[in-house]
Amino acid sequence: MSAYESFLQQVNGKNVSVIGMGVSNTPLITLLLEAGANVTVHDRKTEEELGEMFGGLSALGVQFHVGNDYLQNLGGDIIFRTPGMHLNHPALVKARNQGSVITSEMEVFLNVCPCPVLAITGSDGKTTTTTLTCEILRQAGYTCHLGGNIGHPLLADVPMMKPEDYAVVELSSFQLMGMTCSPAAALVTNVTPNHLDIHKDMAEYIQAKTQIFNHQKPGSKLVLNADDEVS
Repeated sequence: MSAYESFLQQVNGKNVSVIGMGVSNTPLITLLLEAGANVTVHDRKTEEELGEMFGGLSALGVQFHVGNDYLQNLGGDIIFRTPGMHLNHPALVKARNQGSVITSEMEVFLNVCPCPVLAITGSDGKTTTTTLTCEILRQAGYTCHLGGNIGHPLLADVPMMKPEDYAVVELSSFQLMGMTCSPAAALVTNVTPNHLDIHKDMAEYIQAKTQIFNHQKPGSKLVLNADDEVS
């Protein structure tokens, strides 16, 4: 059984909450439904603002908590947080203390992807570097899957990926916070003050960036910018 198949088996019959119906979580919700999970979506938008997606997913059995009180009664066996939500948000802390496992679409992808993952982060230049890396690999004849903080959400595409492919992903500090796994190869372009309206201080922001390599296994690669003081 592949890691992806094992993940689908693990969520079957589980109560799974998804925070936010953004670009990365919409395909995730469909995948969870197909795997047999009981899905609840929490979104700040109203039923009217969600529009057709609300009606379509409700018809498939998805439960919704929407509007200003969307995080009330947040819980479940597994919670997929939206990348922009701080790990120490009171609603997440409460759910974690009550036994919920907090994860994300990208964290699951890193754990189940069948091909090497090349991940890029940094305060500046990460989108350009990620895009160029993917294009270089494609020009070299490899099948390359682009995603993460840019491009198409990749978790639902795992069945189409082959071991000889590459996945190139851009990772933000928000996606990296709390990450319990790291890619086969990681690159940090630079680290300068950024997103300090979300992170409590520069130290937390730097710590989030280190998650791109903190859990790398022997044989993994790490590329750092020697000209940048922090990295």
